Amino acid sequence: MNAKKNALGRGLGALIDDAILPKEIVQAVEASNEVSIDLIDVNPFQPRQDFDEEALEELAASIRQLGIIQPLTLRKLDNGRFQIIAGERRLRAAKIAGLRTVPAFLITTNDQGMLEMALVENIQRTDLNPIEIAISYQRLIDECNLTQETLSERVGKKRATVANYLRLLKLPPEIQAGIREEKISMGHAKALLAIDDVEQMIEVYHQIIEKQLSVREVEEMVRVINQPAEAIEPIELKTKAKEAQSQPTEYAELKAQLSQFFNSNVEFKRKPNGEGKIIITFKNDAELEKILSLLDSKKD
Repeated sequence: MNAKKNALGRGLGALIDDAILPKEIVQAVEASNEVSIDLIDVNPFQPRQDFDEEALEELAASIRQLGIIQPLTLRKLDNGRFQIIAGERRLRAAKIAGLRTVPAFLITTNDQGMLEMALVENIQRTDLNPIEIAISYQRLIDECNLTQETLSERVGKKRATVANYLRLLKLPPEIQAGIREEKISMGHAKALLAIDDVEQMIEVYHQIIEKQLSVREVEEMVRVINQPAEAIEPIELKTKAKEAQSQPTEYAELKAQLSQFFNSNVEFKRKPNGEGKIIITFKNDAELEKILSLLDSKKD
């Protein structure tokens, strides 16, 4: 067992030796070989969808200087060709670097074994985005007939962690794309999942990006959104009553005059030190145009 672990290095071998993958899916492991790049096919089960071109160029430059330090892991096919289980990024960089062969460990396994190894190997990497991880988890459940509990054992994660990733797939495509592109974090996404209305969820998503909201701020927004109307109304009435009592009569009259002039609700707030603000509300673009026209007419 130690010999196999030393041969395979820290990648797939560590997963097999640590029983993260069931050993019965691997029939044989051969020592490192030099394999022609022309004989290697990409992995049809590859969960990674995004390859950073700049990072590939950097890796290619390193390969030109030092070679490939960690061999690829390949599956032997009956037709004399090979499929990648782990190392597609290294293969792409090797092609850029102009290599004709690459070092590789050869594994004999069936389709399900290859799928499971490829998915678990990729999940262990730190550079997959949360959506790619979630898709990999879902594929392991659907295509390898795993339960969430078994899956959590395979990937070495808590069941709650696996469940949180899987929930990301319930988000609208626009928000999933935002996670992929790192516009929002997984913490933001978890907060958004608490909103039942999809349109409202997307609206909050846009606010996160526009206003650079923190996860805590989003959680507070969601809490308010999900709070029953009857629980909010007494607080609003109490606040308005307190404001009305603290404002002098002339301010109340001014607020009424402004509301009548603009034909809209006007909020008038003033602090004891004299500082304050006037807020004119509008429901749509048409009401905003009317307000602007009234303001323009007063310039003359």
